[in-house]
Amino acid sequence: MIKSTLKNVSLFFTAIVVFWTSGCYNAKAESITLNLDEAIEMALENNHDTKKAKLEVKKAEAAIDEAYGYAYPTLDISSQFYRFLEKPKMLFDMSKMGGDGWSEVVMSQTNNFEAKASFQQILFSSAVFTGIGASEDYYNVSKEQLKSQVNNTILDVKKAYFGVLMAQEAYDILQTSFENAQQNLKNVEAFFTQGLAAEYDKMQAEIQVENIRPQLLYSENQLKNAKNGLKMILGLDNESSIMLEGKLEYHEISLDTYSKLKSTALQENYDLRTLNSKINLDQAQIELSESEYWPTLALFGTASYNGIADDFDLFTYTSSLVGINFSMNLFQGGRTFHKRQQNEITKMQTETQINQMKEYLSMEIKTKLNEIERVKSSLEAQERTIKLAEKAYDMSEVRYKEGAGSQLEVLNADIALKQAKTNRLSSVYNYITAVAELDNILGKVDAKYMRRFMNIKQN
Repeated sequence: MIKSTLKNVSLFFTAIVVFWTSGCYNAKAESITLNLDEAIEMALENNHDTKKAKLEVKKAEAAIDEAYGYAYPTLDISSQFYRFLEKPKMLFDMSKMGGDGWSEVVMSQTNNFEAKASFQQILFSSAVFTGIGASEDYYNVSKEQLKSQVNNTILDVKKAYFGVLMAQEAYDILQTSFENAQQNLKNVEAFFTQGLAAEYDKMQAEIQVENIRPQLLYSENQLKNAKNGLKMILGLDNESSIMLEGKLEYHEISLDTYSKLKSTALQENYDLRTLNSKINLDQAQIELSESEYWPTLALFGTASYNGIADDFDLFTYTSSLVGINFSMNLFQGGRTFHKRQQNEITKMQTETQINQMKEYLSMEIKTKLNEIERVKSSLEAQERTIKLAEKAYDMSEVRYKEGAGSQLEVLNADIALKQAKTNRLSSVYNYITAVAELDNILGKVDAKYMRRFMNIKQN
């Protein structure tokens, strides 16, 4: 009876474990369907680089608060108790006061304590006031860096998203070609059985099927790799399954002239804006180093409560004072001068980076415009090529069935059709990604992403 009960309990818990684990597996295996906007939103929420850039902005905000803190008054309290194991003494020449020779005089009591409160308020300090401005410049730099990271993340998502769509369509093209080859093999085998086709034709059809099979497996693997790359950008686990909405479609984009695009890029490109903000920070660092030449003026005050005695029946007293402290460095071995010199060189380096970035942007805009125009012109020709290739394939099948054509014509027509579709697919991907890269250079980011994921108002 007991054994039977234990067996039933064991089976019950086993069933629960099996049900729970199978449920977890199914939950893991559940596919996530995303459109492009959802993919961008997910990446901006989960992408590690974007998270680090957000934290840098928060760090800069804390630096501003810290800088203002140096301008506020400081208040400190302290207390101490100490007992002399051997009291300090001083020697006095008592003969000068009518005594005999030298004598020791005790200078303190055995037990001593002090409780003190002190405050200080900076009245003038170039370092403090310049530091506040420098911290705000640092915040502006980190804010522009975050915007740049959001812009780059969106570009990464678009390229990876379109890459998956291209890999999916390339796989579909091969799958269709594979199915055509299998159907062609069936037709040839039927003709061969009826004595209407040569064994050589049958062998060619079989070879065509087997040649496409490894290509199909390779394409399937490329699709998996493309999805894994996208999942990494989205911050998803590698075991997650994703499905994407949409297809690679060509829509012609009207573009401004090169001069207008260049002007826009020089104003809106986020990498360039980051460098322009860094120039202000570099200048603030120069002024911060110069502040060591200036004096510091501060108001201070203390209040203390003291007690002394040889026993614990302490004699207590209080004292307080206020004053103004003036300090100014006169010589530091040239440290301030050389620190300023280093900061000036840093600013010069940033200026060089800005000029280099402007040249790079000008070149990249030309490159993207040329790429877009080249792809546009090739797409029109490729559309016609696909239509001709489809017509040629259909005609080759009809001719073979009617005995007017050869198996080689069918094979060549299939290869030509597959190549034409693949070429167009590649061109559409190149066009879409070139436009996305151009938008990235121009700093074109939907304002909703800036508001939703950055909590930063556009300037």
